[in-house]
Amino acid sequence: MKITDVKTFPVYHGQRNYTFVKVETDEGVYGLGEFGITWREQAGLGAIEHMKRHLIGLDPLNIEWIWQLLFRGDFFPGGRINSAAISAIDIALWDIKGKALNQPVYMLLGGRMRDKVVCYKGIGGRTPADSARSARQRVEQGWQFLRLSVMDREGILEPRTAVRDSVAHFAAVREEVGPEIEIVIDYHTRLDPPDAIKLGRELEPYDPFFLEDPLRCENPQTYRQIRQHVSTPLAVGEHYATKWEFRQMIEEELLDYARIDLCIVGGLTEARKIANWCETHYIKIVPHNPLGPVSAAACLHLDLACDNFAVQEAGLVGDPVMEDLFPLQVPYENGYLLPPQSPGLGIEFNEEVAQASYGFQWQNGPQLRRKDGSFTNW
Repeated sequence: MKITDVKTFPVYHGQRNYTFVKVETDEGVYGLGEFGITWREQAGLGAIEHMKRHLIGLDPLNIEWIWQLLFRGDFFPGGRINSAAISAIDIALWDIKGKALNQPVYMLLGGRMRDKVVCYKGIGGRTPADSARSARQRVEQGWQFLRLSVMDREGILEPRTAVRDSVAHFAAVREEVGPEIEIVIDYHTRLDPPDAIKLGRELEPYDPFFLEDPLRCENPQTYRQIRQHVSTPLAVGEHYATKWEFRQMIEEELLDYARIDLCIVGGLTEARKIANWCETHYIKIVPHNPLGPVSAAACLHLDLACDNFAVQEAGLVGDPVMEDLFPLQVPYENGYLLPPQSPGLGIEFNEEVAQASYGFQWQNGPQLRRKDGSFTNW
């Protein structure tokens, strides 16, 4: 079997773009991948086009060799764009391998460790009462894990105001759903250490499952400061593009849950290595998934194969999405993803629909400001 083509499909759906990759072979078996960096899709398409020249004629089952070639083969170390491009290709190669061997991908990653994969779903509202109602609706739909976010006010994010609002929303949700439903809060890197610590401490009476991405990723040693002052577990890593970026966080045990993004970090090949590394430090994985059906499928297979799995970000899971483009998607029921029985990732892709009904739209990412007009993290 040889790779004959690598096709890219940037599609606009809902309010954003998604970038899917299809790797084809001379035996008619194809694999699907997904590029993970939103608002940089055109850069990703260019990176994949360059990598395509390496790939044509190679054996798609020789996944580790191809990964090393794509990551190291052009001398300069790749950044997030290159890593996300490799991720899309790598996931597609695992899909091909599963189909060629007539096995679901999780069986190739070591086998099935669990019968189903619990997910968390986002909730929210402009007032604490709105958030409480949103939480109740999700619980009635079967979700056992919920996520709140540090919120702005009409595009303005003042840190101390955001801390007070977040505590009020979290408290209202906890009172509404009781102690048995798990709640996480996504800081979304919006706060600097003093306010991140203040929020973490004030939320402790309401028992968060974890605090998600309190800080930006550029300076990981700052998590030592967070660790000294906050007892709630920390979930970190959705920005990280390689195992080397996870290194300090894992080896110094500065996180409790690893937010591995399979569509940025280097695909299933790299994610499995990071998950195994985490296991030696008693760190569980919580894969990041804000993307489409391919990302959801790849995350599911990793979750099924890893003993040290905690909970999966649901993303679009549980809501009908791109059903004409992906007529077969991963199975879902009452807050859980279920093991696919089909070979490979267990999803199908309609290339003709992608070409005829979807297209790319130029976008900039959302932006927030402080009251004085200065820029702050989204």
